[in-house]
Amino acid sequence: MSRIGKNPVEIPSDIKVSIDGSVITFSSKKSSMTLDTKNNVKVSIEDNLLVFDKKSNLKEDRAFWGTYRALSANMITGLTTGYTKSLEINGVGYRAEVKGKILKLQLGFSHDIDFNIPEGIEISVEKNVIHIKGYDKQNVGQVAAKIRSFRPPEPYKGKGVKYLDEHIVRKAGKTAKK
Repeated sequence: MSRIGKNPVEIPSDIKVSIDGSVITFSSKKSSMTLDTKNNVKVSIEDNLLVFDKKSNLKEDRAFWGTYRALSANMITGLTTGYTKSLEINGVGYRAEVKGKILKLQLGFSHDIDFNIPEGIEISVEKNVIHIKGYDKQNVGQVAAKIRSFRPPEPYKGKGVKYLDEHIVRKAGKTAKK
């Protein structure tokens, strides 16, 4: 059983944290984020540390304890350094470009795919690599998964959109009878 909730979250000097009932608000110069714990855990600020405590020793309360601690640590990391995902496009004629708040993708279909970039996400393209940056970990991952879903990599030639660190297991093609 994990006890990640025991570890307090360190609050950097450039992040302001306030607790209002069951809602924790994290704010920096760039942006602010809120986390509603729905009164599932007890939260307090002690000496520049965010401390979480269980309401009881029930299985659900222990799960909430670690979950809300991890979510708040992710929000602090997002507001200080941010999150990045990179996608690679493989295939002849497959291209991507950013025009304003729209990512234009040419992925071998009869039409281009226009993807509206959500608020809080920055997308940049260099050659065949798409870089997705943002301060919300869940949002960055969701946008990357959505872009990848337009043309997932196929196992024979590896054509499609894949994560930069993803390894595609290749299959052997058909062989002629001799």
